[in-house]
Amino acid sequence: MLDGQPVVLPAQRRSLAAIRSYLETLALEQQRILFSFRVDGARVNLSAMLPTQAHFAKIEAETLDLAQVPLQLIKTAMVQTAEARTQIVSAVTLVLINNSAWAREHWWNLARVLNQPFLTLGLMPESSYGLNPGGASLVQLRKWQLQQLAAILKDVDDACWSDDPAALSNALEYRVMPWLQGLQTSLELWHETLAASQSRAESHS
Repeated sequence: MLDGQPVVLPAQRRSLAAIRSYLETLALEQQRILFSFRVDGARVNLSAMLPTQAHFAKIEAETLDLAQVPLQLIKTAMVQTAEARTQIVSAVTLVLINNSAWAREHWWNLARVLNQPFLTLGLMPESSYGLNPGGASLVQLRKWQLQQLAAILKDVDDACWSDDPAALSNALEYRVMPWLQGLQTSLELWHETLAASQSRAESHS
């Protein structure tokens, strides 16, 4: 299925990789890009090597118009931020009930997760940033948020080495969690602003 419509596959296209490649070609012919690929209901990472899975019943793929890419990137960053928040919530307790060496390693792994939304937003075209009512560009806001994240990472790293086992937990709860909430709010506002702008542009076209 491609965008909800059945697709007749060539006889030689039977592996997951072959089917994905064929669907990507169909999307490009329509000046669209493939952004979602599900195998028997499970989402597959399009940028990863596909497993050599011999038996599957249904493939569902969705495409995006190029104009929709910025909105989808923001949505992806929102999902990544929500997932990071869930992991931090769990870590607040986990670092209390495990030894300090384990807690430090767990935090250092989590620190990588906090960068994911910014890696996604780095793919945004400059034309999608625009200006805020206050005058600061959204790209400038992204830079400020990166600086904030760097400061938070340093604070949490310092807490990792404290003699107080609650120090790391508190840093996660009172430094990282509020920052993630602020990032989520910022992304939601950006998404609403960009969606409204696109809607106005489409109504005038």
